[in-house]
Amino acid sequence: MAFVNTRELFRAFPRLKKSDFQICSPESIEYNCIAWAAGRSDIICWPNNQMFWPLTCSCEETIAAFIEFFTTLGYQPCKGGNPEEGMEKIALYAKENKPKHTARQLGNGKWTSKLGPSIDIEHDLKDLEGVVYGNVVLYLCRCNQNS
Repeated sequence: MAFVNTRELFRAFPRLKKSDFQICSPESIEYNCIAWAAGRSDIICWPNNQMFWPLTCSCEETIAAFIEFFTTLGYQPCKGGNPEEGMEKIALYAKENKPKHTARQLGNGKWTSKLGPSIDIEHDLKDLEGVVYGNVVLYLCRCNQNS
């Protein structure tokens, strides 16, 4: 879903209207939210993309498959999205128990998301909950790779 203007963005994510979100990059089809959460901006990661989805992970659009994927990157399920010293966190959004989006926590406690083929934004976690991505259903964390 690409957003041509802020009206379309606010229609998809009404909570952004009252948020202090920031647009951080122009539109790009080079990567998606899963890759962005994993720290990549040069690939598309999704279970149906065998080129960039590990063969050891289930090729299903399930929460369990996404846990498997992020486990290959050193993440483990954890409790809550509050910032923790020395930890990198990812939030998984799902709708009707089907993964739809991931966001990565920034050092300032905010979250960063790649909105499909559209823009990257910095936002509060709840800003993207709703009809498009569903709700946050899981947090994953790993020790900060930059520490």
